Amino acid sequence: MGLHLLPALCLILASPEALPPADAAVPPSVLDSGYHQMYNLQFNDAHRTFRGWEESHPQDPLGPASDAAAYLFAEFDRLGVLQSELFTDDKAFEGRHRVKPDPESERAFESDLDSSQRLADSILARDPRDRNALFAKVLALGLRADYLALIERRDLTSLSYTKRAGVLAQRLLAVDPSCYDAYMAVGAENYILGLSSSPVRWVLRLYGAQTDKAEGIQQLRLAAEKGHYLLPFARLLLAVAALRDHDPARAREILAGLAHDYPNNQLYARELARLR
Repeated sequence: MGLHLLPALCLILASPEALPPADAAVPPSVLDSGYHQMYNLQFNDAHRTFRGWEESHPQDPLGPASDAAAYLFAEFDRLGVLQSELFTDDKAFEGRHRVKPDPESERAFESDLDSSQRLADSILARDPRDRNALFAKVLALGLRADYLALIERRDLTSLSYTKRAGVLAQRLLAVDPSCYDAYMAVGAENYILGLSSSPVRWVLRLYGAQTDKAEGIQQLRLAAEKGHYLLPFARLLLAVAALRDHDPARAREILAGLAHDYPNNQLYARELARLR
């Protein structure tokens, strides 16, 4: 298995335990709508929603990070890199080809990540425990890791971003244990690296990587059951994990729920049809 199964997004959208927006007086429905549009493959609508949030909340690093997620998901959809066989067939993952990103989308993605990082770092310089800024950085690091692994095929470089996201997610959970989206980063790290052979896991632990597959599953379940922005993505990873564990019934159950919640997203419907 490769080093990544998308630790971000990254990313149903109304859990009361989720992070509130930077301005707690504003209902979170705007960002929620953008994420729902993104998961439903309505990318132009999602960009409009996220940019509207950025205009009304110019100091919130979650705005540009969310817009970056929409660019990345659009590229994944265009390039077809999220098919389950890519992640359940080790040879298919290892033999995957480097794909060619859309230059305009790539520039916008990088610009959004830079903006999010700049805003988050500014906030954390004043308050190192600001949970919204910490979450924005975790999300941005996960998105960067996903881009490097699944588009550029730079697995080792991607791993370094995965590790940084995991460390920061642990820091966020120390500040707010109810931020269940943060379990996405640590859960993906544990599960994915836990699939490696024993000698590889030993080496990874020397570098501080979390490599406990069973613990990773439990952490992904927390994100899938109680997460917010990343809840659907955690559910998708659990479906892939079920397929790898030869449990198609569980995978069908998860994919059926995703297909129902996001009818415009044909990925879920296609994967579900493959299991029937």
